[in-house]
Formats: sequence, C-alpha cells, structure tokens
Amino acid sequence: MSPKRGNRAAPPPIDGEYDLRFANSAAAEGWELLTRHAPTGLRRAYDRIRSTPRAADVPARQHRLKGKLATAGFKGQDLERRQYEVTGGGRIWYLVDTADRTVRITYAGTGHPKETD
Repeated sequence: MSPKRGNRAAPPPIDGEYDLRFANSAAAEGWELLTRHAPTGLRRAYDRIRSTPRAADVPARQHRLKGKLATAGFKGQDLERRQYEVTGGGRIWYLVDTADRTVRITYAGTGHPKETD
C-alpha cells in the first residue's frame, strides 16, 4: 500500500529523533519516486533530517529556505521550512515542528518544486 498524507515516512523515531510524516499525498508520492530514482541519497536525507532537521554544517545539501519560502503554515502554525537536496535536481521540502518533534514533508520529488520557478 502506498503512503498517504499523515502517514509516517518510515519506522518510528527513537532516542530523540524527529518523527517524519507526509503533509500531503503529493509528498508521499514524490517520496516513492525518490525511492526508485535515488535510494542511497534518499536514505542519507532521511537519516539526516530525522536526527538533525536544522543542521547547518552542509548548507549546499540542507538549509532553510529564504524569503517568503522560509516559513509555511500547517494546521494553524507558522513553521520553519527547510530543504534537503537529495540529488542535483531532487529535493525534499519540510516543516520543522519542534514542540511535537515532528517533521512534515511538504514536497519530495526528482525535480525542483514549482514555487522556485
């Protein structure tokens, strides 16, 4: 069965990790596409986002989006929006909810999100 909005992106978190969940069905479908096209890169992204969603030591791969893309609303909250570059074109956009220790994946795919065009 394919993942859907609200589903967990993988096994449950352990030892202080963040819980990764899909914010929408399109992100879940994009995640599945990345599993086929970039499994190693996706696994690295998953491990990194889950353990340190706000890491800044490799800004070319993982960083906060800028300007109007820097935050996004989710269920009445404005949350920090970040990006992980899985491949040269593949991206994961996610919202960090520190209070719930949850990362909401809003976009996953093999190309750039439309908002950046």
